Amino acid sequence: MEGGRIWHGGDLGEARRLFPHAPAPWIDLSTGINPIAYPLPTLPASAFARLPEPADHAALEATAARAYGVADPARVVAAPGTQALISLLPFVAPAREVAIVAPTYGEHARAWMAAGARVLTVAAPEEAEGCEVLVLVNPNNPDGRTWTGAALRALAADLTGREGLLVVDEAFADLEPVESLALDVPPNAIVLRSFGKTWGLAGVRLGFAVARGPLSERLRAALGPWSVSGPALAIGRAALDDAAWLAEARRARAADAARVDALLAPLADGPVCGTRLFRTIVSDDAPELFRRLGEAGIWVRRFQDDPRRLRLGLPADAQAWARLAAALGAAPNRG
Repeated sequence: MEGGRIWHGGDLGEARRLFPHAPAPWIDLSTGINPIAYPLPTLPASAFARLPEPADHAALEATAARAYGVADPARVVAAPGTQALISLLPFVAPAREVAIVAPTYGEHARAWMAAGARVLTVAAPEEAEGCEVLVLVNPNNPDGRTWTGAALRALAADLTGREGLLVVDEAFADLEPVESLALDVPPNAIVLRSFGKTWGLAGVRLGFAVARGPLSERLRAALGPWSVSGPALAIGRAALDDAAWLAEARRARAADAARVDALLAPLADGPVCGTRLFRTIVSDDAPELFRRLGEAGIWVRRFQDDPRRLRLGLPADAQAWARLAAALGAAPNRG
């Protein structure tokens, strides 16, 4: 963390500052956002001009419940992005001691610390004994680690004994072969689901929490009325209801991830890991590789806690693939 600032992806201003002579346009591979976005539906003018109606909000949550396999739509809480939910959780479920399975998305720790909690980072959930809240990301960002539904339910059961809470961030679960805890969320668990990453529409600012009874009710109250914009409600309903598009995205992004792996494997000191939306390597040469890519106008994700780690998203088109291959010193892969 530099001056208290977490390094996030997508900051092309920082890219231009570090590499002022890089060729334009920049290729931003620093985020784990689907590079092939869902085609936006035509929106009525009323989506922008009117306040969203409660029925529209409820319809979106019902659509999300179907998409995530949640039996009761009342368990689904729509929000203006999962970041808003992460920031609210410490106030909805206050705790003195929180364990976070790391390395992972840095905003989880920041949110709990800002609320006055003591935050412990642990390498595995089993190391979180005694904590009131356990946070993990499944699949994890940046290494792609996963936990089974049975393992997560066991963690929730263990936390129940000390009136604890399990927070599972499933931001990258939509395209992965993982069992979502949202299917049958335990009473003392909250599941977070991202919309923008999967559907390539991060600017829409839409996310969901899945929780039972009192937890979901407290989240709704904290968010207040009109928490999701009219355009986001309409776009979210259309995209979440399009199972065919999602299935094709799973197939295509898996092929893209394998293609990135082929480029990165010769440069990594171990296996390439991650998800279908980003690939991560560990290498002693990572700082030099970051510089080389930056000078070629390709922005990738570096990490404050481990300079040997780099994370790359997926190129969006043939030109971007060719530039990435050239910068990595490889022949373009036409697979």
